[in-house]
Amino acid sequence: MKGEVIVLNTGIRSLKGVGETRAKALERLGLFTVGDLLHHYPRAYQNRGAIRALSDAPIGEKAAFLLTVASEPISTRIKGRITVTKLRLFDESGSIEAVFFNQPYLKDVFHVGMTFRFWGAVTISGKRRQLASPLYEKYSENDILPDFIPIYPTTEGLTQKLMTALTEQALTIGLPHLSDPLPESIRLKRELPVLRYAISELHRPTSDKALSTALHRIVFDELLTLGLAVSLSKTERESEMTEPCRPTSMKPLLDAIPYELTNAQKRVINEIYSDMTGRGYGERCPTMRRILIGDVGCGKTICAAAAALIALASGRQVALMVPTSILAHQHYEDLAPLFAKMGYEVALLTGSTKASEKRKILSRLSDPTSPLPMIIGTHALLSENVVFSDLALTITDEQHRFGVMQRARLKEKYKASHMLVMSATPIPRTLAHVVYGDLAVSRIDEMPKGRIRVDTHVVGEAYRDRLNAFIRRQIEDGGQVYVVCPSIEEKVDPEEEGAVSIEQLTSPSRFKEGSPLKNAVDYAENLKKVFPDIPSALLHGKMKQAEKDAVMSRFVSGEIKILVSTTVIEVGVNVPDATLMIVENAERFGLSQLHQLRGRVGRGKKRAFCVLVSDSRGETARERLRVMESTYDGYAIAEHDLAIRGPGDFFSGANGEARQSGGISLRLASLCSDTALMQAAFSEAAEIVSCDRTLSKPEHLALRQEVDRLFQINENTIS
Repeated sequence: MKGEVIVLNTGIRSLKGVGETRAKALERLGLFTVGDLLHHYPRAYQNRGAIRALSDAPIGEKAAFLLTVASEPISTRIKGRITVTKLRLFDESGSIEAVFFNQPYLKDVFHVGMTFRFWGAVTISGKRRQLASPLYEKYSENDILPDFIPIYPTTEGLTQKLMTALTEQALTIGLPHLSDPLPESIRLKRELPVLRYAISELHRPTSDKALSTALHRIVFDELLTLGLAVSLSKTERESEMTEPCRPTSMKPLLDAIPYELTNAQKRVINEIYSDMTGRGYGERCPTMRRILIGDVGCGKTICAAAAALIALASGRQVALMVPTSILAHQHYEDLAPLFAKMGYEVALLTGSTKASEKRKILSRLSDPTSPLPMIIGTHALLSENVVFSDLALTITDEQHRFGVMQRARLKEKYKASHMLVMSATPIPRTLAHVVYGDLAVSRIDEMPKGRIRVDTHVVGEAYRDRLNAFIRRQIEDGGQVYVVCPSIEEKVDPEEEGAVSIEQLTSPSRFKEGSPLKNAVDYAENLKKVFPDIPSALLHGKMKQAEKDAVMSRFVSGEIKILVSTTVIEVGVNVPDATLMIVENAERFGLSQLHQLRGRVGRGKKRAFCVLVSDSRGETARERLRVMESTYDGYAIAEHDLAIRGPGDFFSGANGEARQSGGISLRLASLCSDTALMQAAFSEAAEIVSCDRTLSKPEHLALRQEVDRLFQINENTIS
């Protein structure tokens, strides 16, 4: 074990080819050690083992060809500095010309009679077919070439060739020293391969079946680790005790709001009230650890306000934490006047709060004689210098941006306080029990009266002109428009072209005959040409938080009429004039994610619409989108999503970013389409913790290290 730790913790800079610059680039990907590289899994594969005949090659589609050199390469210089090298290649079905640019050295690589495996697309130049700049590997009957070429996540300064070479070094050095944290009894019971085999196959697949088996094992491990984290947290929750709040009347709150609560809101407030006042307990009661789940617009915030009132009426303090500054401002604008009516002061603390004001707020929070009652803020509230005099309740909004690991950090900092977390993602009851097993679950399953239903329609690319006309009409009628794309920008490395993502390998029907992938950057540029007279803007996750806040503020104010975005707007703000949501490549999103996006419009008094654009012919995709047209109940949609696609969508979004799991490092579990596998992993986790509440037995120490590693990795991931 000691030798394993030493080898796997060997620094990345010890590998051949890694200097200062490359080390920094690798560190941007979270790769610091040999062990990190072993777990840096490919995101896609090129299947170069599927050899195509030249006569069968579709134009423009990447494919593998086994071709023999028919003529010596000839290089010519054109347009000054450009060198073009051409040669003829052939197989049994025909011949073709290969063209390379600025590679005159190829005259020393290709010789008549030699055979190579090429990877590229057949194109038409004039009337002739060509292979333009294909990748190549020398072929010999004695040397077997791998069928699958892995494509790794990279960053600036790192090529696929380099990542492959470094991974090969890591496999050679680290794989023999890699122990298996999974108890042998569970591995045999669940018919899982050993970890060394699984990791080797992920990096060097030998067949489709072997790759599938490897994925199955790694996904199980990730879900088991998440299950252990949840079970451990639940065990801790059951033993936590705190001072109960005093019983108080909800009448001040009910008198301050201009509407009547729904039955679902009343039920949830009673559940919270029971927890916080410790009904059935004496001077000490279990600390509340509760999640409030409900559709966008169902009225979760007023339930949180009721929880806050319970704490404030006991003379204690409340902290409300949200993931973005703009959302913090919205909550402050909504809640500060409400609590002022009830006689309680509310302050706002974000990264942009002036230093003088921040010092004043921090001083008042910790003042035992006259403490500030309530604070609303971002993750700044987790800072060490934020100290409360008597904090009774912490509330986190947009739960999927925090999650189990961040809840653990909150619990560590604010151990004695009750905790209420909110999520706008309705989740199936069975899955809620698994994912939120460390929390008591409250569900708002009823919408307030007068809530406008958003008309939903699925259209194809053929409707583009009509859709553009509809956009203009909405804006002319005083509305605003969201457009959501599945990716930020199109950057295709020639080395990566033709690769099939792991997600496509595991869910091929989802991507069948879909329309070309829309990216937000290009879409926003094109939109300015289509609507030169309409103010539009771009918003995506790679922008700095201040930039995102500035764009969103301009959209909220009505200055921007069309907002092109990735799914970052799921964690959004209330824009009453937003009347149209357009989702491009809708087949790429989970149903619950589409439902959340739909909930961003129709929040005012105007009729609202959601248009899902998809040309997918896959029956699964079509069935899912039909559900969106006919179903408006978030919980029913979540059940459909679970039945059709499995639990993966509840761990990760379409853009691969962690969602409901809250930043936990689930590298592959977001691809899980097997509900039974998830339930098996969580069942094993619960059984392990039931007989070893601290994972301190020798056979569980490696599992404990995996859980601790995730806590450490995700310590500062709130954004």
